[in-house]
This record gives sequence, C-alpha cells and structure tokens, in this order.
Amino acid sequence: MTELERTALLPAGLRDVLPPDAAFEAAIVERLIAHVSQMGYARVKAPLVEFEDGLLSGPGAAMAAHTFRLMDPVSHRMMGVRADITPQIARIARTRLKNAPRPLRLCYAGEVLRVKGTQLNPEREFVQVGVELIGGAPAAAAAADAEVIVMAAEALGQLGIIELSVDLNLPPFVPAVLDALRVPAEHQAELRAALDRKDAAAVAAVGGPAAKTLGALMAAAGPAERSLERLAKLDLPPVAAAERARLADVHRLIRASASGLKLTIDPVERRGFEYHTGVGFTIYAPAAGGELGSGGRYFAAAHNGGEPATGCTLYVDTILNALPAPTVKQALFVPAETPRAEGRRFRADGWSTVHGLCPGDDPMSEARRLGCSHVLIAGAVQPVSRS
Repeated sequence: MTELERTALLPAGLRDVLPPDAAFEAAIVERLIAHVSQMGYARVKAPLVEFEDGLLSGPGAAMAAHTFRLMDPVSHRMMGVRADITPQIARIARTRLKNAPRPLRLCYAGEVLRVKGTQLNPEREFVQVGVELIGGAPAAAAAADAEVIVMAAEALGQLGIIELSVDLNLPPFVPAVLDALRVPAEHQAELRAALDRKDAAAVAAVGGPAAKTLGALMAAAGPAERSLERLAKLDLPPVAAAERARLADVHRLIRASASGLKLTIDPVERRGFEYHTGVGFTIYAPAAGGELGSGGRYFAAAHNGGEPATGCTLYVDTILNALPAPTVKQALFVPAETPRAEGRRFRADGWSTVHGLCPGDDPMSEARRLGCSHVLIAGAVQPVSRS
C-alpha cells in the first residue's frame, strides 16, 4: 500500500460522499424537512457530541451499546458521540423548551455515528431526518401516533417512492402478557428470543401458561385488517387488551387519512423498539432494500411518568437507494475573459456556471475536460461536443 492509499483509507463503515451524490443527499434532506415544516414542525439542531450522562438518559439509555465515548479535555467528563438524535430532542424538550406550549412539534436532520453497523446495513455513519411530537393530552395519543405515521409516509411519497407499507407493532404487548400470566423471569428472555425468531415450536415448548396466547399472537401477524380481527378474538389480560385497543384506534385514524397506505401488523415484534412504550412502526418500500424509517411512542424523560411523545426517524441512506440515481446538473463553461456580470446573468437564468481561470484557453476543450454540458463562445451558448 502506498502512502497516498494509506492516508486515504477510512475506518470500516465510513465513506466519502462524492459529486453528484453529496448534493443529491442534501437536496433530499431539505425536501423532507420542508415537508414536515409545512405541518408545523419547527427545526432544531443538537450538537454532535455531548456529556454522556445526558446523552444516555431517558430514551438514550437504549443506545448505550452503540455509542462512541471520549474524554472531554476541558471538563474531564465523559462525552458521547450521538448514535441517534431522538434522545437529544427529548432532552431539548424537557430543558430548553420545557415552557413551550404542548404538544411540541420538532424536526431535525443530522449525522449519527455508531460503534458498529449491522449485517443489513454496515454503515456506521449516516444521516437521520426526523420528527418528534412531544406532550399533549393522553386522549390525543392515538391521533398523535397517526399524525406522525401518515406525515412520514406522505413525506416519502412526495419524493416519488411508491408502494410504501407500514408495519405496526406493540413493543409492550408481549411483556404485558408474560407478566399477567406469571411466566417465570428465567423463561421470559428465552421466550422473547424465540418470538424474535418467529420460532413457534420453541414458544410452544417453553411458553408454559402463555404458550397458547403467544402462539395466537404470532399467527395474527399479517395485513392489518385481518390481524385486528384475529387479535379481537383473543382473551387478553387487561393491560394487553388496552394496548390492543390503542392499536385499533391508531389503525382507524391512519385509514381515515391515508386509505391507500398498505398496513401490516406484527404483535410480537420488538427489535429496534427497546425504549418504546406504545405503538411502534417501520416503513418499507420494495425498491429500498431496507427500512426507510421507524418510530413510535415513548417517554421523553428518564422514567415512566415523563412526557409522552411520538417520533419517527427517516434513514436517508436507505431513502436514496429507493430513488433513481442523481443526474449531473447541466453546467455552462464561461471563458476566463468573460465579464463576471455575464456569468451572473446566466446563473439568474438557472445555469450553473464554471468560470475558466486562464485567459486564452480553448473554451470547447476546457469545457469538455471539466465535464460541462455547454460552453459560452462569442456570447452564444453551445452544447459541448464530446470528440
């Protein structure tokens, strides 16, 4: 390996984004932010690094294993590089904006860094765009959940992503069933692992008094309307029954606003929803090859009893995979001897201009060498010949 190759080498999971992809990514981020801003979500910006005890409190505790840590040479306190922006927005809401009227609607965009990627997505640094709807009356919880889900689907749809589907789930559902049926603690972890694998045989073998109910929950997964019908027939403990009712309310409100949106339900899914306390969701599309976004209901504080909130995070890398590749913008080569005012006139007309630096260079050759689509010759715009 040469010295140049060695210094250009990046750590695993990190990469440079080059033209025209970097500009395309930025444009997509701004289009997403513009969409949610029109819905009353005010943009905030949190720092990339902050003190560990604040970053990893509340919903941030679930991100502890994913967080890079470093010592602050000024305060000598441990800091963390954010692995997710949602916990930072929760902190801002309960501190800087604690006196703002509720419900509080906030949006954000920024880079996050994680200790390691996943098998499906090996990237460790990526861009998030998200919204958080924080606080409000308990009676409005289902409406808040539905608003965030529909808004996220609409934001993706206006980018041109088609055949969107939303998978709804209930992270507290299975724990409520296991606790109500008094499944021993030593069996609960094994059961949850079996449910994650959708291993019906293992659930039946170790489920004990909960095996029948858990098996029925697994079998209820599928298209939303059919799933709700199956769930409605189950005799559930009171806490789980209340969660089922909330899910049905959210489904009804989504259908009222987005009747054509494909909805599925998986009552036992919990992976990726470690800090969520109510309805969770994941957004997919056939062209994406992964999750376009995810979110759900949580507490924007360090413990239950804090402000309830609903949020959604959109994953820009996956969104870009679902879109056509960017095209290079047409650029006009302007010879060095051309007055600057002339270049401003063309930019006002919508051109991107590339000004030559050396008077006397052949305009057509320079335009071709620099990858411009057009060239200004004797005051007239001409297409660049490729030979």
